[in-house]
Amino acid sequence: MNQTMADCQSAAVLVPFGETAIMVEFGKGIHPELHRKVKALNDYLDQYPFAGMVEYVAAFASVTVFYDPIKLTCEAAASLLQEIVNTLEQQEEVKPRIVEIPVCYGGEFGPDLEFVAQHNGRTVNEVIEIHAGGQYLVYMLGFAPGFPYLGGMSERIAAPRRTSPRPAIPAGTVGIAGMQTGVYPITTPGGWQLIGRTPLDLFCPNDNPPTLLQSGDMIKFRPILLEEYWKLKGAGQ
Repeated sequence: MNQTMADCQSAAVLVPFGETAIMVEFGKGIHPELHRKVKALNDYLDQYPFAGMVEYVAAFASVTVFYDPIKLTCEAAASLLQEIVNTLEQQEEVKPRIVEIPVCYGGEFGPDLEFVAQHNGRTVNEVIEIHAGGQYLVYMLGFAPGFPYLGGMSERIAAPRRTSPRPAIPAGTVGIAGMQTGVYPITTPGGWQLIGRTPLDLFCPNDNPPTLLQSGDMIKFRPILLEEYWKLKGAGQ
């Protein structure tokens, strides 16, 4: 469920999560404003982890912070987190990084592009124009190393998952499932409708950081021809 801006203005709620964690909940659903708050807390904890903090796990609208109960009581951890959240609410919003991802649509790289077009009563070119015409917020990474959970895809090209998942989808493949679009960073099974492929490597384990994309980035897809795909692919080897 998506939220309106008015639904995102309430104060964060801190909820005990088991005996060693506290969930900082900024709201319900998926919304860029909720993500901004999640990212601000993530960035702060990365730079200034408090004594006793073990790790944190981010979601679309919340951050669950795990702590060492030998070093901190639940009340002490909650007090620290509330103070951090209050401080972050007074900070200015940081502009997101824009990442352009070239995509060769259709053909062997996008065997389901025709299906997505037919499912929505559109031409293949219309699907490409709509998909490449938007900007997509990276809410978080997960499922596979570097896999971006994106928001912002037009419902005009939404399509259901395949009834039978493919056993191996090549790295760089761009897909659609429901109202979501994404890019497979590594070769993995999957049931999304495949519409194209990028020559960029989204996951390089020897790099620092190992993922091309980060939470908070804005993605812009750029259509390319097969010749440019192989040229860029060769340059990246």
